[in-house]
Amino acid sequence: MSKKIVVISTSLRANSNSEALAKEFANGAKDAGNYVEYISLRGKNIAFCIGCLACQRKGQCIFNYDALPITEAVLNADVVVWATPIYYYEMAGQMKVLIDRMNSMFHKDYIFRDVYFLAAAADEDSCTPERALAGLTGWIDCFEKAKLAGSLFCGGVTAAGDINGSAKLQEAYKLGTNV
Repeated sequence: MSKKIVVISTSLRANSNSEALAKEFANGAKDAGNYVEYISLRGKNIAFCIGCLACQRKGQCIFNYDALPITEAVLNADVVVWATPIYYYEMAGQMKVLIDRMNSMFHKDYIFRDVYFLAAAADEDSCTPERALAGLTGWIDCFEKAKLAGSLFCGGVTAAGDINGSAKLQEAYKLGTNV
């Protein structure tokens, strides 16, 4: 059965390494017969959450920025995929800002059950993505029917395109085919 998959690339750099992972995952998922919505945060106006909690009363953020349609896409997806560069051993700030802006989802019914995490960093140590992954699992934990279904990390990539030719791209594609 075909699934609706939302892939969110949080890197703001064109042709970034985490974006390459996201695109390969998306390609694999499409080739497996799924509907894929690919969302890049590059050029989006997300803005910080101000903590007013109006979203809890009104069901959506009172500020009409690009976070609203992304939140709706996530709510209606079967699978959510987050791709981020790792900066200072943590998720990119724009990913965290988007997660915060999704606060309106907390009391809503949601479809997604599986969440995937893709990350790239200059540091090659296998523990490099741990803090970013912990931050994402904090978000996942707020949705009791959802779980982390898989993750993929590619270290040793710094400049845009360093990941080209890496076996990690094939792994991302395969992960996408298995959703």
